[in-house]
Formats: sequence, C-alpha cells, structure tokens
Amino acid sequence: MSELIETRDGRVVTLMLNRPDSMNALTDGLIDQLIEAFHRLGRDPDVGVIVLTGAGKAFCAGGDVKDLSGRAERTLEKRIEDLRHKQHVALAMHRCPKLIVAAVNGAAMGAGMSMALAADFRIVAASATFGTAFAAVGFSGDFGISWTLARLVGPAKARELLILNPRLKAEEADRLGLVTRLVEPERLAEEAAAFASTLAAGPLIAWSMMKRNLNFAESNDLAATLDLEAANQSRCAMTEDHLEARSAWTERRPPNFSGR
Repeated sequence: MSELIETRDGRVVTLMLNRPDSMNALTDGLIDQLIEAFHRLGRDPDVGVIVLTGAGKAFCAGGDVKDLSGRAERTLEKRIEDLRHKQHVALAMHRCPKLIVAAVNGAAMGAGMSMALAADFRIVAASATFGTAFAAVGFSGDFGISWTLARLVGPAKARELLILNPRLKAEEADRLGLVTRLVEPERLAEEAAAFASTLAAGPLIAWSMMKRNLNFAESNDLAATLDLEAANQSRCAMTEDHLEARSAWTERRPPNFSGR
C-alpha cells in the first residue's frame, strides 16, 4: 500500500497521506515521496494547484514515534543531517510555484501542523484540531513551524503556542488566523476541491508571481521588493492570461484564463 496517494482532476492534484492506522504519521519513505512530489508537480505546466490532505480521521500526527525509536544511537551531526533533509518538505512547499491548499480533515500535530501552516491556504473541518506538540516530547520544533507560526499569529502568540502547547480546536485556530475557510467535516473534500478548482481556473502565472513576491518580502526590504514586483509584473504583462483579461474587460465578460 502506497503511503502517498496522488490523484489528478484537471489542473488540481491531490496528495493524500495514506497511513490512517498511525494518524498519517511521517516515515522516512513518506517524507521522501512528499519532497519528490512537490518538486515534480511544481515543474509540471499542467498542474495549477496542489491539495494536501490525510486519509482517515487525521491530517498528520507528525513524526512516527516507532520510526524515531530506531535512531537513538546517531551522533549529533547525523541527527542534524537527517533532519535537514526531512525539512526539505517545508522548503519544497514554500518554494513551489504552485499554490498549495491543505485540506485539514483531522488532527494536525507537530510536523503535521508545520506542514499545514506551510501551505498557502487551509480549508479546515470543524472537527479538526491543531497542536504544536513538540514540547510534550521534549523537542523544540521543526519543519519551519517557528517561521510560519510567527508570521501567521505574531511572535508572542507563537511563543505561547510552542511553549505552552495547547490543543486548539478548529474554531480557535480560525480566530487566531490559521484557517482560510472552516467547513463542516462531511463537506471538507467537496469544499477543498471547489476552492482548489477555482484557483486552478485563474491566472496561474500571476498566482505564482504573487507567491514569489510575498515570500521574498518576508525577509527583504521595500526597495528590493519593489524591484522584484517590477520584474514579475512585467512578465505577467506578457502572458496570454493578461491579454485575455484585457479583452474580457473590454467586452464586459468574465475572463477565460488558460494559465499561460
């Protein structure tokens, strides 16, 4: 049985973590598959949006405790090397030129919460829960949660969520700004698919450039960001989608974007 199921519907590709008996906890093999998938799909011109979700009742419980138990004898250097590789999941999601939607169907804990936060959007079932979970096992956090959480909720609240480790219900996560859209559990798949399909029907090159601009602006000054915006906006002006949008505006009709 594959630990990662990939399906495609038009321009939307869904990646489903498929270890429901272990709450979709991450193994080395599953992590490698995720890294490969985000890199490959990011280069695929026929892909518009990627949806990440979990099989069964959980989104992802983080690292697999059984998988971790066999690594006790590693040196510090080996531990750092291994974790740096695994964390390329978060980096691949961040750098992926495609928009990524996390369809959070259940518990998102530890690295599972980190991956949900690394997505561009989060469609969340009202029954889902979030937890940083690292403090409970004596860990400090990985998969970029220190970076994403602080940017989503602010440094003070991020410190609180990491150190005090509360378990957040979906409604509370929504109030904190972690949720794009809160939906009834039985409608999650439908709502996430519709959301992703709407995005995939839009100006894909513009979406990609917006994501690049926003990522760049996180760690650069205004002058450098203005330079990047000028370059990316000018590239967008030369796309078929921009020409279509201009024609649609003149003809007073909705644009029919091709993603080119």
